[in-house]
Amino acid sequence: MITTATILSGVAQGLIWAILTLGVYLTFRILDIADLTVEGTFPLGAAVTVVLINTGMSPAMAMLCALLAGAAAGFITGFLHTIFQIPAILSGILTMIALYSVNIRIMSDKATVALEQPSLKTWMLSLLPEGTVSNTVSIILGTVFCLLIVALLYYFFGTEIGCAVRATGSNQNMARSLGVKTDRVIILGLMISNALVALSGSLIAQLDYGSALVTMGQGTIVIGLASVIIGEVILGHRLSNFAGKLASCIIGAILYYVVIQVVLRLGLNTNDLKLLTALIVALAR
Repeated sequence: MITTATILSGVAQGLIWAILTLGVYLTFRILDIADLTVEGTFPLGAAVTVVLINTGMSPAMAMLCALLAGAAAGFITGFLHTIFQIPAILSGILTMIALYSVNIRIMSDKATVALEQPSLKTWMLSLLPEGTVSNTVSIILGTVFCLLIVALLYYFFGTEIGCAVRATGSNQNMARSLGVKTDRVIILGLMISNALVALSGSLIAQLDYGSALVTMGQGTIVIGLASVIIGEVILGHRLSNFAGKLASCIIGAILYYVVIQVVLRLGLNTNDLKLLTALIVALAR
């Protein structure tokens, strides 16, 4: 039976995963790059956050470190692509493969590390009335983070550097003829994108999984693309401004996870989720 709790669970997950969707949107639509680094960056953000929180670091500082780690992963992909002239998709694959070993090392050669210290979720629950469900915490934090990120991205892409990023994604040769250092711009775009993906992994580890898994990044690129495409099909063509495009990514992520929760409630085997995701992307496209 489909209940309000089912819908709220989908909304809660969608808002957190929407941060990853925004990161995927930056590379897929703005830079015109299919960046597979995200499948390694997502668990990287979770691993860094969980390990640092378990050592006694505050959740806020741990999340900042996860952001920086994600940006570093994006830098490596951009460096391989621009300096060594490796195709973008292969650069992402190389970084993703390398990050598997890096994540294992961060987690002390373990495939899973559980949160053992108070996290962002614990802190939020202490501020809210007793008996507040975890989905409420995820919805509140997801909404705050999504609004803040959209505001920052909207401001950034209105600046000269942001316009250079958009111009590079549209036409590198034209941007280069106008004096834009396209290699640096591509690296910057990949750093911002993967920083957002790592932040999403950090929040998922704290608000949903309660742990970091080295395999939790599998399929994230498809989830991100599905959310982007769903948002574009439903709202993207009606919203012409940049803020509207970003908002459509968030709506797409929410709708994607609401659909997932509904079909699971209707009896879909969890082993078929990847197949369902692929079908959603194909049909929405």
